[in-house]
Amino acid sequence: MLSGQGSGGNVLAAVCSFFIPGLGQLVQGRLLSAFLFFVITGVGYFFAVLIVPAVIGGIFHLWSIIDAARFTGPA
Repeated sequence: MLSGQGSGGNVLAAVCSFFIPGLGQLVQGRLLSAFLFFVITGVGYFFAVLIVPAVIGGIFHLWSIIDAARFTGPA
């Protein structure tokens, strides 16, 4: 299994998080991270009409993609 930073598994996880925030973390087996990214981003996008939550949602969405791509696994 590919598990190093920059591996094909991380690229797949980053692509998954691009489409659905937290899905990349779920693919990597990180359930709590997946849940938190999904909920925080979803709530931010749901309240997008208020502008600030949409910005926060966008930041967390981008963070979920980067986090999935940079994950190195347990030490």
